[in-house]
Amino acid sequence: MGSVMLHSGDCFMPFTCSGMELAIRYASLLRTRPERPRIVTRVGDNGQKEDRLVILRDEPSGGRPIGPSYTDRNEKLKFMQKHGIDVSIVSTLLRRLEASTANPWLDFLSADQAHDMALKLNQDLEDYCSSGPNVPDSPTPRLYGFGLLPLVPGIDTQAILEAVRQISALPHLKGVIIGTVGVGRGLDDEALAPIWAAIESAGLTVFLHPHYGVGNVWGEKDNGHVLPLALGFPFETTVATTRLILSGAFDRFPNLRVLLAHSGGSLPQLSSRLASCIAHDPIVASRLKHDARYYLGKMYFDAVAYGPEELGFVCDVINRSNRFEGDAQDVALGSRSIGSNRMLFGTEKWMSVVENLDAIDSVKGWAEEDRDGPSSDGYKLITLDIIQHDDISPSVNGLVGFCFRLHLHIEKQTESSDNSSLIYSCCY
Repeated sequence: MGSVMLHSGDCFMPFTCSGMELAIRYASLLRTRPERPRIVTRVGDNGQKEDRLVILRDEPSGGRPIGPSYTDRNEKLKFMQKHGIDVSIVSTLLRRLEASTANPWLDFLSADQAHDMALKLNQDLEDYCSSGPNVPDSPTPRLYGFGLLPLVPGIDTQAILEAVRQISALPHLKGVIIGTVGVGRGLDDEALAPIWAAIESAGLTVFLHPHYGVGNVWGEKDNGHVLPLALGFPFETTVATTRLILSGAFDRFPNLRVLLAHSGGSLPQLSSRLASCIAHDPIVASRLKHDARYYLGKMYFDAVAYGPEELGFVCDVINRSNRFEGDAQDVALGSRSIGSNRMLFGTEKWMSVVENLDAIDSVKGWAEEDRDGPSSDGYKLITLDIIQHDDISPSVNGLVGFCFRLHLHIEKQTESSDNSSLIYSCCY
């Protein structure tokens, strides 16, 4: 039995192969910046100079150290080998801790700069992935990526669409990673409608990850980054996703695949309250085709919730969504396994991820195959060419959840019928 695991994140700026020149150019840009995001050089505890990436205010330890694990593909492959990861989805730019390209992506650049940089970095990421090795004894590449869109204020829609077309044409890029502000007016901005249409048509996945929080509501007491990270990030995702629902985007683009960070924030918990408020508000009561709770079943969620009760609750919210389709009557809730079909899991051995894996193992109502098996929905989320080779095809006999790990069971059509599994991990 083989294992093909999909793991996302873990790539700062590819310094190998054709990515070298671009990575140096981008890093040089960050070093010239007087404010976040920026790269600063400091003397480490060992007395040696080291680069630090600063993206949050008052970063602990002066920022995140940038070492070979961020930049060297050989180090990346060693990491994959150590943890039994055969296939990774990587991203360029700033962060390793999420499967996002960066916080705050390209937001700090002008429209022209962001457009130019996005196209170059997308091609760079494609070169990085395409020039990497294949899984042993398989035509499957070991590296895939999620691309960038130049979503900045003042950008021309055609420039964003050019990036969407570029990403959809690059065989190793399987989705895009975006923030919550769109081009400055949020994700419910009508100017984004052509972008959603193009992404839906291309079959790309949108991974939505927060960065800006919900304003300075944390008081004067120094609590480190606990409040903005534990609450601000999920609240930001909650507001952005709710605005997207209220815009009718999921009615107009029903096949748009959106993956939400941090288990959808507080949206699952507040979804019935949201539905009630919509029903009693004359401005929006007749705007949507379905009850708001229906749309949660159309999305995908990571499992960065840290507790089995929270994961089980999100799973139940997803599972019940069919009860709210159009004029549908009350439908039995059914097995919790159904909800896990749209949650994604993870594998890296950071403390927070170990907590998540322990939580997954403790969710009541999930059978072993729910925790370890994949789903057809999971396959459709990433749309990997992996399962389109002649010797590999999907096996739709499982499901899984939690965005740090999406298992896709596949079996090779060979005499040995060797079973494999793919794992996609992302988020923080």
